[in-house]
Amino acid sequence: MRERKDPNRSPRTVPALRVSSTPGSTATGGTAAGFPAFVYNNGDPIPTCDWDTIGDVNEFVNTPNLPEERLGIVFLDKPSTEDIIRFAGQLNLSTLLVEDLIAGGQRPKLEHHKDALFMVLSRPVYIDDLEFVEFTELHIVQKDNLFVVIRKNCPAKNTWNYRRMLPSKKQVQAGPEAVLYHFLDFVVDAAMPVARGIQTDVDEIEMQVFTGDPAAPERIYRLTREVIELQRALTPLVDIIEDLEYGFTGREITEALRAFLDDVEDHLTRTVAQIQDFRDLLTQILQVNATLADQRRNEDMKTVSSWGAILLLPTLIGSIYGMNFDVMPELHWRYGYLGAIGLMLLSATALYFVFKKRDWL
Repeated sequence: MRERKDPNRSPRTVPALRVSSTPGSTATGGTAAGFPAFVYNNGDPIPTCDWDTIGDVNEFVNTPNLPEERLGIVFLDKPSTEDIIRFAGQLNLSTLLVEDLIAGGQRPKLEHHKDALFMVLSRPVYIDDLEFVEFTELHIVQKDNLFVVIRKNCPAKNTWNYRRMLPSKKQVQAGPEAVLYHFLDFVVDAAMPVARGIQTDVDEIEMQVFTGDPAAPERIYRLTREVIELQRALTPLVDIIEDLEYGFTGREITEALRAFLDDVEDHLTRTVAQIQDFRDLLTQILQVNATLADQRRNEDMKTVSSWGAILLLPTLIGSIYGMNFDVMPELHWRYGYLGAIGLMLLSATALYFVFKKRDWL
């Protein structure tokens, strides 16, 4: 049975395979069938080189018995169905994998398809002004030393800076598994500023609720929906990391790789726990808002009921003496009118002070 990691444990030292800058920003790269392609030889990027097809890149990096270690990454931005079918045929991908690549709309997952590894990731970005989480769906196909990274279902006006996904030299030298973990780290790191943005909005909603803002419930529901979507995008990554940690790729994991993977898992576990806390906190805030709204309604009902009772006695007195029966001595009394008015004022004033003393008014 796999042991779940404690989200509150002390963080490890930063592993050597983790990088904080944009590692691939200086790589020249080339193209494969018109798509950006980067090929590495023993960790160093090969100068600009163009290939006619993605299959050519695959043959170049996966040539057997090479004295050097090669690795290739090809980026496809919203490719057409024809593009996917073409490169899938060149790499001899399975029919089920091709269907997933074409369909899109996949939840994060890790699967084996023949001799290819297929991973789906959703990278979040928080739009603070709209309190909205946008997701970029990434499909990553690994075939030995070749990675094909496909961007699907991305925000319409979002330009893809794919160079930010390029691994560092140490990660490339550590092998394809380290590059795969780097892609996971790329998504997990993106979730951390999203969590900070949501934390700020949750704090604002708390103040909004206690000031009685009627717009608070709608904002709570809207933010809760975004938190749930973020949770659905990140929670499956826990299982993906565990699968990789327990040898899903079929290759031995070195200590350096394990340290890097544990570091990614640390960040992910803390972020997932924080998101669950947001969801619980928003539920509690909504309950508090409902309680405060009920209290305000009760106060309003007290005020309305008090004024209703105050007006009831004068209305009753006026109704009685307005019936115009012949045998009503007070109607012919010299001071009957003043007496009725005085009785109305006295009863209304007495009830007003009674309710005022009870804080109903």
